[in-house]
Amino acid sequence: MTTTLNPTKKKIRTIIVDDEPLARRNIRLLLKDDPEIEIIGEANSGHVALSLIRKHSPDLVFLDIQMPELDGFGVLERIEAAQLPAIVFVTAFDQYALKAFEYHALDYLLKPFDDARFEKALAQAKLQIEQRELVDLSQRLVALLEGREKQPSESSSRKDYVSRLLIKSAGRVFFLKTDEIDYVQAEDYYVKLHVGRKGHLLRETMNEMEAKLDPAKFLRIHRSSMVNIERIRELQQHFNGEYIVLLNDGTELKLSRSRREQLQTLLKSGRL
Repeated sequence: MTTTLNPTKKKIRTIIVDDEPLARRNIRLLLKDDPEIEIIGEANSGHVALSLIRKHSPDLVFLDIQMPELDGFGVLERIEAAQLPAIVFVTAFDQYALKAFEYHALDYLLKPFDDARFEKALAQAKLQIEQRELVDLSQRLVALLEGREKQPSESSSRKDYVSRLLIKSAGRVFFLKTDEIDYVQAEDYYVKLHVGRKGHLLRETMNEMEAKLDPAKFLRIHRSSMVNIERIRELQQHFNGEYIVLLNDGTELKLSRSRREQLQTLLKSGRL
């Protein structure tokens, strides 16, 4: 099914960038019957893509990340912010790229993708263009690129914590807002994010998750668990002397001795 907008609108001038001929052909075939799309060029390398984008100022670019000599990020680094089109990244699984997307709401296609996932990405790109959100998109792309170059500073008094996490589950990839997480538990080589009755696995350690989540919102209560402070109902002491953190949904989580003082301080301060 092809997603359509107002047929009186000008066509969306589109460039396809991928160093694999079959990958370009696949996207071209998926776009060929869409009356809103005009393919104005294809590029098999980052350098050719850069030249086409600068020359034609397209509305939309399907951009491969992994290319020799000049990759997708390298292409974007060389384009003026005002000239940045709507970008749909096309990539195989790439840990660095996926981690970058955790901090920026940019859509992408994860190879291999199906027709439905392509349609969703295309619909989102069309909506961005239709609603004149390209300026905002350009700012986010610039922020992404600047973020790749930033080095931690000893004088920095503020750390940016993630507000979204990228979840890959059952053949789909989606963003999960961290505020939706009830609690996090270690599970072998993964962490399990508990969201209502659902659970999502991430290949991360508890220490890595603790570094990502805002400590003003999430509290490490045990070496194997972390909890959203907003979900805490009360602190209970069991007959054996152990302390239990009781959540709003009735979940009971063990509180370690080393973390007890921190939680009691929060309770006394009225934050909970």
